[in-house]
Amino acid sequence: MKQIRPLITALFITSLGALPLSAQDAEEDEGRSLMEEGARLFLEGIQREMGPALDDLRGMTEEMEPALRQFIEEMGPALSELMAKVGDLSAYHAPEVLPNGDIIIRRKTPQEIEPLPEGEVEL
Repeated sequence: MKQIRPLITALFITSLGALPLSAQDAEEDEGRSLMEEGARLFLEGIQREMGPALDDLRGMTEEMEPALRQFIEEMGPALSELMAKVGDLSAYHAPEVLPNGDIIIRRKTPQEIEPLPEGEVEL
């Protein structure tokens, strides 16, 4: 049944093109292709469906904003200090978890660090 629905929908849409438009419909759709109208209807449908979820997300972010601001105020200087000590992250291997649960991050040796070709910047 699911395979038949797209076929029926496609046939229905193509049959709409064969129907005569009234003068009012022709004036409203002047300058709009079928693709543009379909895209507009599709986006309106998404907006209608996603509206409540976006409203909930907006409310949640408003609730979280004070806590995030406090976190940044408290942790910002410590993270800046840590990044100054660590430097370039590409000079380190990926973290490893040891059997005892410890996590280690090994620094790469100078031979392991790949120099970038001249004129290129790593992003």
